[in-house]
Amino acid sequence: MIVVLKKDISKADLQKLQEKLRAYGCHFQIHENGEPILRIQNRQHLLSKDFFLSQPGVQDAFRITPAYELASRKTGKEQPAILAGNIRIDPDHFTVIAGPCAVESEEQITGIAQRLSQTGIRFLRGGAFKPRTSPYAFQGLGVEGLQLLRKAADASGMKVVTEAVSSSDVPVVSEYADILQIGTRNMQNFRLLKTAGKQIKPVLLKRGMNATVEEFLLAAEYILQEGNHQVILCERGIRTFETATRNTLDISAVPVIKQISHLPIFVDPSHASGKRSLILPLSRAALAAGADGLLIEVHHQAETAKSDGPQSIDFSAFDELMAALKTIAPAVSKRIL
Repeated sequence: MIVVLKKDISKADLQKLQEKLRAYGCHFQIHENGEPILRIQNRQHLLSKDFFLSQPGVQDAFRITPAYELASRKTGKEQPAILAGNIRIDPDHFTVIAGPCAVESEEQITGIAQRLSQTGIRFLRGGAFKPRTSPYAFQGLGVEGLQLLRKAADASGMKVVTEAVSSSDVPVVSEYADILQIGTRNMQNFRLLKTAGKQIKPVLLKRGMNATVEEFLLAAEYILQEGNHQVILCERGIRTFETATRNTLDISAVPVIKQISHLPIFVDPSHASGKRSLILPLSRAALAAGADGLLIEVHHQAETAKSDGPQSIDFSAFDELMAALKTIAPAVSKRIL
């Protein structure tokens, strides 16, 4: 942190500021070069910019290291492998997670799981708890949905990815899931993030629809800080003025996060676009941009889906998507998982 002091700061105010810094365990140096400057090592991030701006005699403050220390990329620190049971998610592979938006019935989820597993997909997604904009929309089957999802995945040799919508859901969701998902509406549900950070299974964290990249990484920091270092980020589109798509896929977030964080980053083109016709081109773009995987909504009868039918693709379109990815993957030194 660089703190610019006012030229006329009093000795008393300067002394009080230094005493506060020592009390917080900060190391600092004062530089005089036209105007007095404090260079502060604030490793624990206990002091914010607002703290300094509220002190008498302070003109401005600038952060020179990221606030998301645990999520930041450090020299020599490689992207960690995420372990979901006996399956690794690592930088050498491009991992596809697929399945319906919501678990609707045993027949539905079992049939989809069987078909996807035949394509080589090893991760089955599906919502049991569905936070919806409208209280009248399908809210999911709850624990029954988790049980059906687990049964279908086990029968097809797949791993389960599903969402917890509150901190109280984490224990029961963790019982059935191999990867715990936190959705866009809960990216800044800090109690949920902390609870997820206390359990041992990987967490797939979706970017909030109005969140900056820094806010996204700070949300991941809450999970990492609790001791769970198996965090997967997921870009799912942000809300902009554009109305041609459901959201705007921020494809630039993929290389940006690759530069500033060591965490893997997936892309969800289904929620980003809201249109099944755009899933294939956006998936190709995600792979080319350096993403580590995709989250795709697949339904056997999208026209009757209880949620997100317009953005769900059928098996034929999914086969086309996988064929396209396998063509591109060698060019970016990836193997499809």
